[in-house]
Amino acid sequence: MTSIGGTEMVDWNLAVATATRFVRPGPEVSRDEARAIVAELRKHAKSSEAHVRAFTRMAQPDATGDAPHDTPVLVVDRPGWIKANVAGFRAVLKPLLAKMEDRRSAVPGGAVLGAVGGKVTGVELGMLLSFLASRVLGQYETFAPASRDLPAGAQGGRLLLVAPNIVHVERELEVEPHDFRLWVCLHEETHRTQFTAVPWLRDHIEGEIQAFLGETDIDPGTLLERLREAAQSLAGAKPEGEEGEEESSRSLVDLVQTPAQREILGRLTAVMSLLEGHADYVMDGVGPDVVPSVAEIREKFQKRRASGAGRLDQALRKLLGLDAKLRQYRDGERFVSAVVEEVGMDGFNRVWTSPNTLPTKQEIAKPADWVARVHRKADGAP
Repeated sequence: MTSIGGTEMVDWNLAVATATRFVRPGPEVSRDEARAIVAELRKHAKSSEAHVRAFTRMAQPDATGDAPHDTPVLVVDRPGWIKANVAGFRAVLKPLLAKMEDRRSAVPGGAVLGAVGGKVTGVELGMLLSFLASRVLGQYETFAPASRDLPAGAQGGRLLLVAPNIVHVERELEVEPHDFRLWVCLHEETHRTQFTAVPWLRDHIEGEIQAFLGETDIDPGTLLERLREAAQSLAGAKPEGEEGEEESSRSLVDLVQTPAQREILGRLTAVMSLLEGHADYVMDGVGPDVVPSVAEIREKFQKRRASGAGRLDQALRKLLGLDAKLRQYRDGERFVSAVVEEVGMDGFNRVWTSPNTLPTKQEIAKPADWVARVHRKADGAP
């Protein structure tokens, strides 16, 4: 991370420093165990490629018949995940923050207030990332900027596997470690396959995100207030019952929805439901052949995913919009399962033809409507 001027809306370096300082330590492992875990995750990430390609039939062979990925697999610790995500946030949010900085500069004394506000926001963002950094098992970073420590692929993507979190969860669930590590890799490898096998997908999603941010007209103070609420919840500073149910149920995303944004967000929700549900469907579809204890892992993991880790965790999930992400896994997998059952895997793969064949938010809930629109009309059925 390069040094950033203190007048930016967010002091990104301070966000990294704060998150790294407050993130929970990972599970205790010896140096030899750590090396073995990293090596095994790399091996599973590599072997997952063939399993996912064969099951999804999504590979795009080159002249040699292979379908190589141009994105690296990086096994990281919690601070590594924090650095990667701060860099990603900075890149994606750049247009929004530039707009907010322009607005702030028109206010008398805005530069002075901005220097202070950037540091406050950096601390608050760091607190949120410290919370999330101990919970993410893996992540395909679609818009990852390259750095010396965390290289990205030719198309800007990279696959992160957060080793300490994987070890923590496998111990907590008391599942077979080798099976669990492969199971996680299958899910994340599916995401990497989605973006490398579907060339237009990355640009489509980036366009939707930038359109969403371009429509944002939010007061900087309001955004800071919601970040502060999240940080206070994390620190336990807000007394229970201070907020009403309606207020506490709002997420950060709810702040920035104009009518145009609601339309864009509906499309983004649908495509994210598709991607997450597809990854869950694939990891369980491949699982029985290569992960002997997949049924036990899925049952225990689903219970853990649904329950969270107590009231604080649930409050933060609601504020950050993570509850919506959990629904995406569930609704998306139902959509994929229903479509594959109706038209087979090749029929389902028509979803990757173009942005026009992606399901709408309504079709995610009613897969038969997507089949009718994409298949029956395309095949000339009345």
